[in-house]
Amino acid sequence: MFKKLLSLGLALIMVAMLGVSMASCGNTDDGNDLIATPLPAPTLTKDFDIPEDFKVGFIFLHDEKSTYDKNFMDAATEVQQLLGLTNDQVLFRYPVNEEEECPVEVEYLVNQGCDVIFANSFGHENGMLEIAAKYPDVQFCHATGTQAHTSELKNVHNAFASIYEGRYLAGIAAGMKLNEMIADGKITEEQAVMGYVGAFPYAEVKSGYTSFYLGAKSVCPSVTMKVNFTNSWFSVDSERQNALALINAGCVLISQHADSMGAPSACEEKGIPNISYNGSTYGDCPETFIISSRINWAPYFLYMIKSVVSGTEIDVDWCGGLKEGSVVLSDINGAVAAEGTKEAIEKAIAEMKAGTLKVFDTDNFTVEGAKLESYLADVDDYGDFVPETEVIADGYFHESEKRSAPYFDIDIDGITVQ
Repeated sequence: MFKKLLSLGLALIMVAMLGVSMASCGNTDDGNDLIATPLPAPTLTKDFDIPEDFKVGFIFLHDEKSTYDKNFMDAATEVQQLLGLTNDQVLFRYPVNEEEECPVEVEYLVNQGCDVIFANSFGHENGMLEIAAKYPDVQFCHATGTQAHTSELKNVHNAFASIYEGRYLAGIAAGMKLNEMIADGKITEEQAVMGYVGAFPYAEVKSGYTSFYLGAKSVCPSVTMKVNFTNSWFSVDSERQNALALINAGCVLISQHADSMGAPSACEEKGIPNISYNGSTYGDCPETFIISSRINWAPYFLYMIKSVVSGTEIDVDWCGGLKEGSVVLSDINGAVAAEGTKEAIEKAIAEMKAGTLKVFDTDNFTVEGAKLESYLADVDDYGDFVPETEVIADGYFHESEKRSAPYFDIDIDGITVQ
């Protein structure tokens, strides 16, 4: 059964009514303790005209209660307003599961006249490929996917961002907080243990928590980290329980790659510093929130639409970074963050932009006590999980350069999976 077609106007009303997601907690108008973000979202500009009959469709895995999905919805809303698109030109479909519903919903959007369709979950990719093969004149774009460059379909495209850079920067804030706790005598150097609530043991999650750890380690050398997996992208109860388990196991700071308020709320309850993802939790967790990193999808949506309207090719694999404004940080909670946090992050940002700081520099981590000199990754995803592409060169692991979606899946020393 088809879901009710939702115009963007209706979606905006529903988003406004919900105040429980991480991203919705980012309203900082009444926050006296907030320090301006060291990595703001860019100001986008319109430099092209949109035909009156242009339409774009969006497929989302969950509704706006998911911080992951709301982050995409907010970006689509921003671009719609920038371009002056009407509610009839922007179609949202959600929630759409990753199996039988996806191809049905994608084809529905094609039949509604969409010129380009975007889906936001890894599991949507097979359904999109199935429909894309039938409609070569429609463009299909997909976040976190891996198959565009091997599909031989010219109308299929994957996109992601170098969010590992944002995770690393947020990790610096974590390391600074640990240093403060050590200096204040609250913990010893050996007790500088972070906890991380991850969704699945996929490369995307491993890349994220490893870069977060390396950022913390860059300023707090004694740090170690424990990781728990929920095996779900969105589960309030599981994320909360895993955060509590990590706290009970001695973790003195928590971060996560999961999509609910479960972990941040557990940290607020227990008074444990927290670094969130996909949006600030300052509004609900003012006593423990430090900073948040997220992918800003607005630059890609603008690029995607402009390419379709102008008739230019969309990159098969597009990965936005600091330059494109695709990686952003929230404001810093000065009441919880350590002194000097913003300055330390700004220093790292400057080094990243200059090319002198590489997140996965092989001098900065070991695997079973040894430095990695070579590593084959499964970049060409044929479902066989066979690594075939060398990804270490010039002294660092080249994440998201061979394809947009992450493929860093290495278990490094200092991180323990529970």
